[in-house]
Amino acid sequence: MQSRRPVTRTQLAADLEELGLSAGMAVMVHTSLKSLGWVIGGEQTVLEALRDAVGPTGTLVMPTQSWQLCDPAYLNLEPAAWWPAIRDNLPVYAPQVTPTRTMGAVAELFRTVPGTRRSGHPHRSISANGPQAAAITATHDLDSPVGERSPLRALYDLDASVLLLGTTPAKITALHLAEHRAQWPRKHLVGNGAALIRDGRRTWVSWEELWVEDDDFVDVVDAFVVSGGLRRTGPVGDAPAQLLPIRALVDFAAPWFSAHRTR
Repeated sequence: MQSRRPVTRTQLAADLEELGLSAGMAVMVHTSLKSLGWVIGGEQTVLEALRDAVGPTGTLVMPTQSWQLCDPAYLNLEPAAWWPAIRDNLPVYAPQVTPTRTMGAVAELFRTVPGTRRSGHPHRSISANGPQAAAITATHDLDSPVGERSPLRALYDLDASVLLLGTTPAKITALHLAEHRAQWPRKHLVGNGAALIRDGRRTWVSWEELWVEDDDFVDVVDAFVVSGGLRRTGPVGDAPAQLLPIRALVDFAAPWFSAHRTR
C-alpha cells in the first residue's frame, strides 16, 4: 500500500542504513522504482540515497543487460526468416550508448552516471561505480555471461551483498553463478551471438553459454534462510527490501540446485 506522503532521499538513506547498508560495502542492487512509492526526484533520488548509504568508499553495482542485441535464434521472438537480416543489422554493443532492456529506470540511469564502469558483455553487462568498480567489471567473457569469468565471480570474491528493493529473489542475478557450479539433468549449453568489432570490422560472433533458469530462486533463498543464512529485511520507502550476502548464498545454492533440480 502506497504511503500518503512522498518519499525523500533522507528517508530512503535512513531506511537503507537501518536495513544494513553501511560505508564501504559493495552491493549489487535490484530495484523496482514504482514499488518505493512516490519518490521525490525518482530514480536520481534513489541513486543518491544509495550512495549516501554506502558512502564514497562503497561500490554500487547493477545489472545493465541489453537483451535486444542477442542472437534472434536465442530470443526466438521473430520469424526465423527475419534472422539473417537481424544479424546483419543489429548495432554493435557500445557501453556508453547501448540502453538497458527490462532492467528498470534506476539501472538505466545508473549506467550513465559519471564514473560508472560497464562490463564488456554485449548482452549481460554489469555496471559498477565506486572504488571496486574496475575490478568488478574487468572480466566478462562472451561464453561466461553469468559464470566464473564474469563480474559475478568478482562480487563473490569481494564478499559483496545483494539488495532487493521491491523485487523478489527471482531477480538475484548472482544466483546464476551457483547454477554454473551445480549439476542437474537438464543443464545444457545454448547458442548465442552478437555483432562485435573484430580487426576494425563489424563481425557476427557466435558462442555457447549456459542456459540459465530462475523458477526456483525464491525457493532456494527461502531454504537458505531456514538453514540459518543471513537475510535482513525491512521497508525502504514503501517497498519491502532484502539484503543478503552473495558468497554465502551462492555457496548454499550450488549444492541445493544439484539436489533439488531433479529433471
